[in-house]
Amino acid sequence: MAYESPSISIGTLTAAADLSAKQYHFVVLASATTVNVCTAITNAPIGILQNNPESGQQAIVAISGVSKVVADGTLAAGNFIGTSADGQADAISPGTDTTVYMTGQCIQAASAGETTSMILNVANGRAA
Repeated sequence: MAYESPSISIGTLTAAADLSAKQYHFVVLASATTVNVCTAITNAPIGILQNNPESGQQAIVAISGVSKVVADGTLAAGNFIGTSADGQADAISPGTDTTVYMTGQCIQAASAGETTSMILNVANGRAA
């Protein structure tokens, strides 16, 4: 069962689009004050959306800690995580996937579409 623990979150941003179906997806800055779901594996995520805002509503974004996240494919505990093209968690290989950003590490195994837990540490560093 996926879980989360107290994390550091930003609550001063708003949704640039309807994100009501994107809770626990990676988000990227759309402007200085808005976020949108990641749409490319090369996006630099700022964190994971913790609520389900409609366009213009407050978006709560976790940037550090243990968070729930939706898996894009099969994940194993210990996998390094980056964003998929639809904002879900995808396993990455540091040193191989050099055009993506590493956002943390998976804690629990999950299948595609399942919600799992990850250690979130968004430092916007490439997986070199």
